Amino acid sequence: MLKGKIALVTGASRGIGSEIAKKLAAQGAAVIINFNGSRDRAEEVKKEIESFGGAASLYQWDVSNYKACEASMQSIIKEYGQLDILVNNAGITRDGLLMKMSEEDFDSVISTNLKGAFHTIRFASRQMIRQKSGRIINISSVVGVAGNAGQANYAAAKAGLIGLTKTTAKELASRGITVNAIAPGFISTDMTAGLSDKVKEAAAAQIPLGMFGRPEDVAAAAVFLASDDAGYITGQVLHVDGGMVM
Repeated sequence: MLKGKIALVTGASRGIGSEIAKKLAAQGAAVIINFNGSRDRAEEVKKEIESFGGAASLYQWDVSNYKACEASMQSIIKEYGQLDILVNNAGITRDGLLMKMSEEDFDSVISTNLKGAFHTIRFASRQMIRQKSGRIINISSVVGVAGNAGQANYAAAKAGLIGLTKTTAKELASRGITVNAIAPGFISTDMTAGLSDKVKEAAAAQIPLGMFGRPEDVAAAAVFLASDDAGYITGQVLHVDGGMVM
């Protein structure tokens, strides 16, 4: 399905990002695993991909760092000669009520979750324009659509990512490049594992399907958007949220 394709997944050392990397590799893509923190976790994802015959490599850099992103993207293009799929998944949280949120906590989330995607798209699109083809998939959130108390920074970044998706889709469509976003709801990851049972029950009650999703659910959507089958889809936001936001 994706044989011969080169895919970059940012923030791919755990959670949704690692599952996307594994599913892309399972479909034949050679996957570049970007990570910033834990090399051990990134190595585990790489080993798992290689265990089923997939191809993967590791690239460490902070997506919020413009110069680091530029240098890393240049290295990737030099090594592989192409870049067909970009999944912007890297993200952090610094939750807190707006009135108590520090400027540092607001800025750090915007820098990683939104500006980081701008960096990678800016440099990846150069190669995709030369190829006259490409798939860009931004991992947003239902929080970016509906908002969420205690997450003003995260919601602003994820809403901005939707705006970035739609604008970039319009700018790049004539070059054969599609740009779409996925808006996950409550997904069972490390990020949600720390929630209390009471909070989890309250969250599940807001979901028509009555349960949290799995990283695999989001990854399946990403694989579809990266495929030839999604060639006529661009500028869209695909909700993977069990019906939470309709």
